[in-house]
Amino acid sequence: MASLTGKQRIWLVGATSGIGLALGQHLLAEGHRVALSARRREALEELAQDHKDALVVPLDLNDRQSIRSAGQRIDAEFAGLDLVIHNAGTCEYLDVRHFDVDLIERVLATNVNGALYTIDAALPLLRRARDRDGSHPLFAAVSSASAYLPLPRAEAYGASKAALSHFLESLRLDLAAENIDVSIIHPGFVKTPLTDRNDFSMPMRVSPEFAADAIIKGLEKRALDIHFPRRFTFGIKLMGILPPALRRRIGLTMTRKSDD
Repeated sequence: MASLTGKQRIWLVGATSGIGLALGQHLLAEGHRVALSARRREALEELAQDHKDALVVPLDLNDRQSIRSAGQRIDAEFAGLDLVIHNAGTCEYLDVRHFDVDLIERVLATNVNGALYTIDAALPLLRRARDRDGSHPLFAAVSSASAYLPLPRAEAYGASKAALSHFLESLRLDLAAENIDVSIIHPGFVKTPLTDRNDFSMPMRVSPEFAADAIIKGLEKRALDIHFPRRFTFGIKLMGILPPALRRRIGLTMTRKSDD
């Protein structure tokens, strides 16, 4: 599996299942100092067990003060961060026949606002590492290949990920003068507890370990766009730049019948 150069101070948000769990296991095995965050303390403590460089920092992604407090605790222990990986989020699909504003707000709040709260808490720590230790910090966040292309039933999820990707691309431009890099991660389908709930075909779905390896390889290269599996994501990217009428025709082939 790929590895990150040197011993880094890392904050991994969303560390207890799926991609985050696979990342946490690998980063700790490599000997990095890793602050592990998610909602469930017990799962974090299980991951951190037997790793002296692990720091358990539970938080609530929808609570700004919770995330700020987590950042302050990490700063007190690590005195800065070299890398932040924001992996947390949620997915719910919309049935437009029963338009559910609460569902849309939940997904947008968790996936967009949660990431913003992490950025707000992490930037001072990335700047501290740069200024104090000469670090070249990196902020990375997991978006989705759905950010490339509108898909049926993905109004809330796709919009939240497209918003996140757009925000991070803009942030990357503004942080360049500060020598802080931004990587955006666009996975295809990965076998996780979230995708296990899906009731549709998931072509080229990969394991969390495959995803973690691809992410670490991309982070080591400081890639701007880390996407995988590439046979799938290149196809989604291509469809995303087609003329709107053609995108619509392709999208309609994926919609469900009214009695499904």
